[in-house]
Amino acid sequence: MKTPPIAAQKEFAITLHHQTISDPWHWLRDPGYPEVKDPEILDYLNAENEWFETFMTPHKALINDIFTEIKGRIKEDDSSVPVRDGTYDYYWRFEKGAQYRQWYRTSARNGATTCFLDEAKRASGAYYKCRAYDISENEALLAWSEDTDGSERFNICIGTIGEEPHTVITNTSGVPIWVGNQAVLYVELNQNLRPFRVRLHRLNAPDDDSILYEEKDDSFFTGIAKTRSKDFILFATGDHITSEIRVLPTHNPTAEPVMVAPRKSGHEYDITHAGGHFYIRTNDQHKNFRVVKASIDAPQQENWEEVIAASDDNYIHGISGFADFLVVEERVEGLDQIRVHNLGGQGHHIVFPEASYAASLGNTPEYKSAALRIHYDSMVSPATVYDYDLAKRQLITRKVQEIPSGYDAKDYITERLMIDVRDGTRVPVSIVYRKDFKKDGMGKLHLYGYGAYGLGMEPHFSGARLSLLNRGFAYAIAHIRGGDEMGYHWYEDGKLNKRTNTFHDFIDVAKGLVDMGYTKVGRISASGGSAGGSLMGYIANEAPDLFHTIVAHVPFVDILNTMIDESLPLTPMEWPEWGNPITDEAAFNFIRAYSPYDNVRAQNYPHLLITAGLNDPRVTYWEPAKWTAKLRVMKTDNNPLLLKTNMGAGHGGKSGRFEGLHEVAEEYAFILVSFAGDDEVT
Repeated sequence: MKTPPIAAQKEFAITLHHQTISDPWHWLRDPGYPEVKDPEILDYLNAENEWFETFMTPHKALINDIFTEIKGRIKEDDSSVPVRDGTYDYYWRFEKGAQYRQWYRTSARNGATTCFLDEAKRASGAYYKCRAYDISENEALLAWSEDTDGSERFNICIGTIGEEPHTVITNTSGVPIWVGNQAVLYVELNQNLRPFRVRLHRLNAPDDDSILYEEKDDSFFTGIAKTRSKDFILFATGDHITSEIRVLPTHNPTAEPVMVAPRKSGHEYDITHAGGHFYIRTNDQHKNFRVVKASIDAPQQENWEEVIAASDDNYIHGISGFADFLVVEERVEGLDQIRVHNLGGQGHHIVFPEASYAASLGNTPEYKSAALRIHYDSMVSPATVYDYDLAKRQLITRKVQEIPSGYDAKDYITERLMIDVRDGTRVPVSIVYRKDFKKDGMGKLHLYGYGAYGLGMEPHFSGARLSLLNRGFAYAIAHIRGGDEMGYHWYEDGKLNKRTNTFHDFIDVAKGLVDMGYTKVGRISASGGSAGGSLMGYIANEAPDLFHTIVAHVPFVDILNTMIDESLPLTPMEWPEWGNPITDEAAFNFIRAYSPYDNVRAQNYPHLLITAGLNDPRVTYWEPAKWTAKLRVMKTDNNPLLLKTNMGAGHGGKSGRFEGLHEVAEEYAFILVSFAGDDEVT
């Protein structure tokens, strides 16, 4: 191709709140979605993919070099640290060159090892994802879930361990839970992909799956879980800000579930079983949550007894119950803390070796355990698996991520910065660079951000990132509002009518890093995905001169049109996050004022790489496609604009571990090529 494709414009408009919005690229939404068969739509997407290949083909050598580097930092025949559950030790393993895992277990009685799930064998098509598995009480039967097209409609497979499945249940959320040895619980999806109905599949009555619970509210999603003690099943339903949980005994799944606390808008809680009580993390009195306990026989809210008080400084974001203690995951001044709380009232924090890091409770399935599995890393320290000896209060290293091609942490420096933004808020920034990086204002900087749904971005290690650092980039993560890094208020200050705080924080962090000498205006690349793609769309419109290059992965950019379309699977659930522009004119006007697609204008834009997934149920393919089509017509520069649509994948892109790395190599190559006017690309 010698020129990029130009999508046709067709007259279409909607009127709401006495305002008419023209959308000439509305036709890119196939009316048969989730099936996309319209030849004109497919022709356009394929043409954009061809234009992507036309642009990237001259840089294949660079892509291959980066891919080889990244792959060389991965131990191909890798395996996990075994974890005890029942009478077996469980672990996964990658064969050399394999895209997918094999799952094994070794008997503690006789040492016999069995491969009980071979993802590499099951993955016969272009896409494969196993979300979860569960083992029956007698340890002889297996239930696991599979998605083979990226649509997130999982099939649950049931069979004897080591054999092909004898039962397949379609159209589920992908979480199977065994009840004894003869029945499996799962959650059914409706036609709009909403998990709404809990069903019980009995092996001896395969054609009659009982309905145990059905959620009627279109804005609430339903999930199921089993406590670590395996004594209780939880039916949880909610949206982004409201929870409702029911409990019932595992041995009697058809019993009437007991409500813990009825739904009340804004009340979030979760529950775990420890010792002889239920422990509940709740924000009923403070946005940073407190921990209460209740008896198993009377878990209702009126019976709650406070165990750990809420605090302005400590954000409690997770609890996990064990037979003799409770694990509390906290964040203090944005830094992860793990507290072991003795059920008698005493507690202590696990001490970690660095000043800035990410730490979380790993897989510790045994209810009565003398050690905790801990996952740890930092921007310079590769992923480390610890076992924390509870009696000795000692971290025991079980595994450190191996970098086969070589890595020396002393060659890199990481910092945690605080940058003042326009309203006086101090925003944390994690940054890493090679020790020979000069803070003379001439450096290249890559800035990553997300800022939504209360999902904090941890300062994790990345072997792939070294390919940018070794080519002279500094890499920073802006911990902007909308996440929960600094507490629940950090999330609240980046949602609904405060949503633009997220965007302004990111822009102001970039300017702050310029002021501190890490880079200069126009020498910054940025990336974000999904809701972070909204961020990328906003900065492209509002600060195009500040950023040299922007990579937007499956970007949520057509926000207004999506939030007024109740037929889409996620829309009603998203209103507490973004606002409901159907009923609220103020929300309509606010979203319209910042929605990236609606605010594309005639101006110069940075270099842009945009990705999409044809089967993506979260950010539908037409959002990035429409945005690209509008940008092509409106932008006044000659900078490259590329759209790559994965025609057989969904929200997470390609599935195999090396396929995913190849897409990272393409992203990094695009960034490096975009700077080619200033620097030699190698």
